[in-house]
Amino acid sequence: MQPVYITGTNIITPIASTTAANFDLLAQNVSGVQQHHDEDLLPVPFYASLFSKKPDSITQADKVTRFEQLLIDSVADAVKQADIDTTAADTALIISTTKGNISLIEGVQNPDPSLQQRVALHRSANIVQQHFGFIHTPVVVSHACISGLVALITGMRLIQAGKYRQVVVTGADIITQFVLSGFHSFMAISDQPCQPFDANRKGINLGEGAATIILSAGPKAEQTAVQLMGGAVSNDANHISGPSRTGAELYQAISEAMQQAGVSAGDIDFISAHGTATRYNDDMESKAITLANLQQKPVNSLKGYYGHTLGAAGLIETAITVDSLLQNKIIGTRGFEQPGTAENINVCSTLQPGLYKTALKTASGFGGCNAAIVIQKSN
Repeated sequence: MQPVYITGTNIITPIASTTAANFDLLAQNVSGVQQHHDEDLLPVPFYASLFSKKPDSITQADKVTRFEQLLIDSVADAVKQADIDTTAADTALIISTTKGNISLIEGVQNPDPSLQQRVALHRSANIVQQHFGFIHTPVVVSHACISGLVALITGMRLIQAGKYRQVVVTGADIITQFVLSGFHSFMAISDQPCQPFDANRKGINLGEGAATIILSAGPKAEQTAVQLMGGAVSNDANHISGPSRTGAELYQAISEAMQQAGVSAGDIDFISAHGTATRYNDDMESKAITLANLQQKPVNSLKGYYGHTLGAAGLIETAITVDSLLQNKIIGTRGFEQPGTAENINVCSTLQPGLYKTALKTASGFGGCNAAIVIQKSN
């Protein structure tokens, strides 16, 4: 089967605007999560990782929103790294997001047809497409919190099927009153910095960000080759917001991704987990990891640095995982102090240098969706 390589990445978050800068700051335990007092978003103080500038409202049909500008800025940096032609016939664009421009209709009682059209995800995709001159109609993936990984799996399959030689996979989300109040209504928001997998975890922090990953049919000659080896998606069919109580369905995605990649549990060097710091998600992940016989492998979560960045999370965390392999450093799980999940897993609390070749990345989301991918670097 056609191998798929990762030839360029970008991450834009409140702490930095390139992958390299983000990775370096995470290695220094720098977090973007802070306490905010913004009654336009939530009537009570909350912790989140937010950009300083709020989203602008739209006054012209063709104006680029902050959400779209994040996508454009992220794609521009990653495309430059990969040195690809976005106007080529063998290049595709995939966009991952959960809410897109939802802020445009917040507080609007009866949005007119033009505003309804403007807030549609395909409209944002077309703006990014036109900016870079992509020939083909973009694919939009909006699949709750696994959107980023589903977008990568989709891009991988398009290349493996011989449809394209390069796929630009980009994603972003911004935190709005609609998004924040929704999670608050579930009582899922922590009133302190989140603590993934910790016994005293109280819930999530949300975050804003964007990321882009370039998938290619061939590696750049001057780079250490990093491949997307396999990926799979599953569903719990358990509850609209609560995850599986057994972890069996995430385990199914992990197992299928590893089978595609041709690796066994012994080959996995570390796991970049979803790690939302909610009681049920972290328990479920610990069970799935144990079912996969990976409970001794180092596990981390990046939510303590970025918060949960929704449609961008899978891409941001995958890009950091790629750099972890290249630099042989696992980023610690900020906020983790005391084990407290249903199954005992090996959570990294501090930066862990080593020799790493193969990583597993997982994600789960509302509706019981799960995804897993396997990434591997050459020797």
